[in-house]
Amino acid sequence: MSVAPAFPGMNPYLESPTRWPEIHTWLIVEIARSLNPQLRPKYRAAVETRVYIDDNLIGIPDATVYRQPIVASAGNLSVSTTAKPERVTLPVAYEVTERYLEIRNVETKRVITVIELLSPANKRKGEGRRQYLAKRRRVLNSSSHFIEIDLLRMGEAMPVMGAPIKTYQVLVSRSAERPSAERYSFGLREQIPQFAIPLSEGDDEPVVNLNQLLANVCSATDIESTINYTAQPQPPLSIEDFEWIKALLS
Repeated sequence: MSVAPAFPGMNPYLESPTRWPEIHTWLIVEIARSLNPQLRPKYRAAVETRVYIDDNLIGIPDATVYRQPIVASAGNLSVSTTAKPERVTLPVAYEVTERYLEIRNVETKRVITVIELLSPANKRKGEGRRQYLAKRRRVLNSSSHFIEIDLLRMGEAMPVMGAPIKTYQVLVSRSAERPSAERYSFGLREQIPQFAIPLSEGDDEPVVNLNQLLANVCSATDIESTINYTAQPQPPLSIEDFEWIKALLS
């Protein structure tokens, strides 16, 4: 495949449905790995899972469909017709596993902060979005801090009152400041902002460098070897942004 361009922040090709599930899992683990040395001995970042059944439109593999010819008799004239079915897609139930982080007090087991990295299912209509929004409401109505990381261009953004996001965003909701929250909004051509993880009052807050963590994941997975950077990503970029990527390759 083509040589990877030096993206300043998010790599839009990672959003491909064939790549994002792997990136999602690795990035959640990498965030936990980077936080735990800074959190111990008082706290621990634990990887948790959410499992649910969702319906998705799965395309039927392209295949030739044969039908037995239907012979209709019209007096002495036989008319042979062959049915021509339409190609359709069917909703298929499948199990979804999504990972997220909980930062807990080691002694009390209390959940101090919840960190969510959005998946495509969270941003499209269906069970994935319903499940996620219900979880989001529960956390926002609790005493836990909440961090929501959206590195996906496709889908419907999560409910936020305020100015529209650029392309991506990181929300940091401190429990004592709700409904106010901190939002880091950034575009494709910008670095991913660093942000602090809220803990209990008076404790030092570790800082997450998502740019570096994403680079670590890409290196560990060698996922860029699967990418053709001369073709449009999925979902496609604007003509201007794709031309910008081609310029990075030159």
